[in-house]
Amino acid sequence: MVTEADKTLKAVQTAIQMEIDGKEYYLKASQESSNELGKKLLQTLAAEEDIHRQKFEQIYESIRQKKVWPAVRLEGDKGRGVRTVFARGIKELGSKVGVLAAEIDAVQKAMEMENKTYDFYKSQGKNATYQAEKDFYESLAAQERQHHQVLQDYHDYLKDPAGYFVKKEHPSLDGG
Repeated sequence: MVTEADKTLKAVQTAIQMEIDGKEYYLKASQESSNELGKKLLQTLAAEEDIHRQKFEQIYESIRQKKVWPAVRLEGDKGRGVRTVFARGIKELGSKVGVLAAEIDAVQKAMEMENKTYDFYKSQGKNATYQAEKDFYESLAAQERQHHQVLQDYHDYLKDPAGYFVKKEHPSLDGG
């Protein structure tokens, strides 16, 4: 018979693997990135995935030993760290960025991964047994959404750097 704790442990194991896969992907993509902004941004995302994995491992051990979801806080910065890396990077590069199609493809795959992880965490939060579990998954989902948004900005920047600056940095051109 499968208990509620067994179901929860299976979901946590899935989450751990998703975070491991995400970290590995970001590290590989950072090594293949053609510009310093991409390298830094992807390395920062890899580090955040590793933090998530560590939290899930703590949760897993608590559930395995005590059969209850622990009160684990996810110290999030609401995406400020990733956004800061991106903002500094585009400030340094300006609209003169050289890009390979492979980098754009890598960013698109990363956005798909973040969406998949977001959907998983939202689903787990909705089906949570414990309030601490629900809160944790909702917090993680919000962080994954922030990751996706930064990746979307990076994607837009790579495809059209000058257009990105017009769209994001100068929302109106009044000629005055």
